[in-house]
Amino acid sequence: MPKVAILDDYAGLALDLADWSPVQTRSEVTVFDRHLSEAEAAEALRPFDVICPMRERMALPRTLIERLPNLKLITIVGLSLPNLDMAAASDCGVLVAHSDFANPRPRSVRDATPELAWGLLIATVRNLAEEHRRMRDGGWQSTTGMTLAGKTLGLLGLGRTGRRMAEYAKVFGMQVIAWSQNLTEEAAAAAGARRVEKVMLFEESDVVSIHLVLSERTRGLVGEAELALMKPHAYLINTSRGPIVDEAALLAALRTGRIAGAGLDVYDIEPPPPDHPLRRLSNVTLSPHLGYVTREMLGAFYADTIEAVVAWLDGTPIRIANAI
Repeated sequence: MPKVAILDDYAGLALDLADWSPVQTRSEVTVFDRHLSEAEAAEALRPFDVICPMRERMALPRTLIERLPNLKLITIVGLSLPNLDMAAASDCGVLVAHSDFANPRPRSVRDATPELAWGLLIATVRNLAEEHRRMRDGGWQSTTGMTLAGKTLGLLGLGRTGRRMAEYAKVFGMQVIAWSQNLTEEAAAAAGARRVEKVMLFEESDVVSIHLVLSERTRGLVGEAELALMKPHAYLINTSRGPIVDEAALLAALRTGRIAGAGLDVYDIEPPPPDHPLRRLSNVTLSPHLGYVTREMLGAFYADTIEAVVAWLDGTPIRIANAI
């Protein structure tokens, strides 16, 4: 029977959130509930015909793909996977099947990331993580938070998630400004925001929240110069992708008090090493890439994965993203 690997199921819920029986009756399914290093993956995944990663949790470079001689299909969530070497997959004769994003998702799925982003924003400006730690240790309040009403939220990116953030901000009585390379004044106004230039966004915002796709033009977009423009009492929130922010510059700004704090759900390396300096700063609120991690959203992702695997088992693969 074909062997199918479900990767990085950290919560151990993959088999519960979707009906895998059409796959399980025709193949041997194995769930990996922890992150594998490349060396571990090369050994553990060697027997498998199909691997099903969850977003970017597992990198699939050429150096790994070429060490998996039995691999025939990779399923991905989304239309592409930044840390998958598509050319290597094609060179090795491995099909890559993407998710069905042509179908509209219910709001319970679409709102997962902006809801997490707004929760992280509130937790950050009210120092909830630090105060939680103090309460757990038997202490009491020691920090002072910031009221959102009357403040300015700066959105880097005004796509689906950014637009939802603008709606939340209005409910909280905030002014909203936005910038991205292609954003027009008309599009910003339609979303309830005012378009400004990038420099002005960092200068005027009390909270800057990032909602851009990682690409060559957004990698390192927020660096030392941008952080230097921010108000000393301002906060940076990143629920998009870690490399959009220059990590070294952010660490320096946080350590010196150049900005008040940061709320981070994404990192350059995921998961970050146990001794990563971000884990030790009291003015940082951290979450482990939870933006899309809800039962509803994961269930939708796995349903698409199952459909793709079944189609491959039937000999009629669907939604193939690469050329073989």
